[in-house]
Formats: sequence, structure tokens, C-alpha cells
Amino acid sequence: MSEPTTQMNTWSGDFGRDYTDRNPQSVASMDNLYQQEFGVTRTELNKEFIGGLDRSFRILEVGSNVGSQLQALQTIGFEQLYGIELQWYAVEKSKQLTQRVNLIQGSAFDVPYRDGYFDLTFTSGVLIHISPKDVIGALKEIHRCSNRYIWGFEYFNETLTEISYRGHGGLMWKTNYAQLYLDTFPDLRLVNKRSVQYLGSSNVDQMFLLEKA
Repeated sequence: MSEPTTQMNTWSGDFGRDYTDRNPQSVASMDNLYQQEFGVTRTELNKEFIGGLDRSFRILEVGSNVGSQLQALQTIGFEQLYGIELQWYAVEKSKQLTQRVNLIQGSAFDVPYRDGYFDLTFTSGVLIHISPKDVIGALKEIHRCSNRYIWGFEYFNETLTEISYRGHGGLMWKTNYAQLYLDTFPDLRLVNKRSVQYLGSSNVDQMFLLEKA
């Protein structure tokens, strides 16, 4: 994708900086937030979905912000961890918060790694912020650079629905992202999925793990 999208311009600016500052920046604070919102920690979900994978796996997070999700994977033994993040402020902040994590500035539409470089690629609350007209481009890059697994945790709905985000339109959508991957790439199969209900609302997130045939 040659030109930045409206969403890219928004998230790379002050709006994205504010998002970074108000969200968890450590594994403990993230787990506390998940416990409050879902009744289960992120670490528990990580162990359920990828706890049985080889700890030597090379893993990429697309949209890694300050690296909290990657730090959580570090705590359960994964060591070859990479992230790309659109927002320069978050990338700079990650350097203060992480150790032995390869986190660089980059776009989901142009992942700067060769085909199949990673054993697993993943997103967490990132696809929901990409316009439906552009999201397939991001899925193609995520699929391209994984040689085996694709993992995700995103807002879920059976049908595509736009959601107002902090009073703004055009910044958030929910759909069945696991099915979107399966419909787009015939070589993928579903390994596992789990609906995660919010404790304080009717909203649902879905975690899913896909594998290349």
C-alpha cells in the first residue's frame, strides 16, 4: 500500500500517542486489566493457545505498541520475539520497557521480513482498527511472513459492524476475523478458538489459532 490510510494517519499521531499512554505497559498491569474485563488473564490465554509450542519459535507481533504482549510471551519462555509498530512514540517507549525484543517501526501493509521468516505471527486488537476495505492487505502480509501459525485476539461479531471509538467514526470494526482468514487463504485450518465474554457488557472478543496446511 503506497499511501497511508486515514486510520494510519490517525494512529501515528497524537491520537495514537494518547492511546499508548493510557494503556497497560507491563505484563502485570495487562494481566490485571484482562482479569477485570474478562475474568481471565492474558498470560492464561497465552498458555492455553500457544503454551505447547516450541520455545525456540520465531514470533512476530504486528501492531506491538510498547511490547507488552511480547513481554508476556517472554515470561512463559519464548525468546525470539519481534514486533512492528506504526507509531514512532510507542517504538521509542518500548526501548525503555523491553529487553531482548526486536521492535521496529513498520506497517501491517508492508512487513519488512521475507516470506515465511516467522514460525508464528499475531495481532491483538489491531485488525479491528483497519478499515474493511484495506484489511485484506494486512492479512496477506501477516500470512506471507508466517511459515506455520497465525494467532489473533480481536473484537468478534458474526457480521461486519462499525463501532464508534471514543466518539470517532471510521476507527473501529468488529467481525469474524478467524473466518475472514479462512475465507481468504485456502491453506489455513483452524486449530483452536475461544470466545471471551466481557464481564461488564455483551461484547465478545475471540482468540483464534490458525495453521498453514
